[in-house]
Amino acid sequence: MNRTERLFAIVLELQSRKTIRAEDLAAMFETSRRTIYRDIQALAQSGVPVVSLPGQGYSITAGYFLPPLSFTSSEATMLALGADFVAQNFDSEYAQAAQSASRKIDAVLSDKSRDEVREFQGSIRFIAGDYEARESKDETLAALRRAIISRRRIRFLYHTRFPQKGSAQKNIREADPLAMVHYYGVWYVIAHCHLRRGTRNFRLDRMSELEVMDEKFERPANFKMERHEEDSRPVTVRALFDKDAARWVRESPSYYVAAMEDIPAGLLVTMKIRREDEAINWLMSWGGRVCVLEPESLRRMIVEEARRMIENNSERC
Repeated sequence: MNRTERLFAIVLELQSRKTIRAEDLAAMFETSRRTIYRDIQALAQSGVPVVSLPGQGYSITAGYFLPPLSFTSSEATMLALGADFVAQNFDSEYAQAAQSASRKIDAVLSDKSRDEVREFQGSIRFIAGDYEARESKDETLAALRRAIISRRRIRFLYHTRFPQKGSAQKNIREADPLAMVHYYGVWYVIAHCHLRRGTRNFRLDRMSELEVMDEKFERPANFKMERHEEDSRPVTVRALFDKDAARWVRESPSYYVAAMEDIPAGLLVTMKIRREDEAINWLMSWGGRVCVLEPESLRRMIVEEARRMIENNSERC
C-alpha cells in the first residue's frame, strides 16, 4: 500500500469510528507510529478536520464527507452481488433500498467497469426460494426489523418439531428481539424469551401470528452476537463422521456446528448446543455414518431413539 492509499484508508477509518489510537492505526497498516503521526499531520494540512483527543486518540469532525468514491470492477461487483442477495432475502423495503443502491453504484462506474460488473452479475444468482414463500416471509421480516430497531416486545406462536417433555408442540411466546441471523437460507431471531427466561434462537419459518407489542424493552448493554453464541450454548458435542460422508456433512452442516476438522479416521465435528436433544435429529439423519464421541448422555439418547424407531417399524411393517 502506497502513502496515498494509506491516507485515504486512514480517513475511512476515522469516519467509521468515534476515536482510534495511533498505535492501532500503525498495527492496522503495518507501519510505525511515527509514520502515522506524519500521515495525520499531512491530512490536517490538506484540510481534513482531524482532532487529537489526549488519552483517546484521533477523531474526525462530524459531518465531514469524502468526495464521491470510485470503485474498481471487483469492488463494484461485490457490492452489486451483495445488493442482489439483500433484494432476494430481506423484506420489500430493504429490497428496494438495495436495488436503489445498486443503481447508484452502476451510475458512477466507467463504461468498461460497468460492462464487467454486468457480465459477472449475469453469471451468478442467489436463489431465495419460491414467490409464495417470499411473500409470506416478507411481512414478518419487516415487522421483526422494526421491532428490533424500536426495541418493542413481540408475541408469536412458535411451532416446535419435537417439544421438551411436558411442553406443547406449539405455544405462545413473548420475547424481546435483539438480532437476526441468516444461516444457510434460514432466518433466525435472537431474542430474550420470557417463557424460558433466557436468550434463545427462534427460526423465522417456525413463527406465526407475529405481533409487535407496544411494550418497550431495554437492550442489554453488554449484548454481542459473538458472546451470545458462546454463552447460550454451553454443551459441547463431538462426533466423528466417516470419510465417505465428510463432503456431504460440509455441504449440509447443522446450525450448531462450531468447527470441522479432517483427521485420519474421518471428519471430526464439534457442535455447541444448549441441550442434547437439539443435536439428535441432525446426527441421526446420517445413520451409521456418524459416531458420537461425547457427551455420553447424548450417546444414550441416540441409542434410545434408535431403539424406538426399530420397535415402531417392527410393529407396523
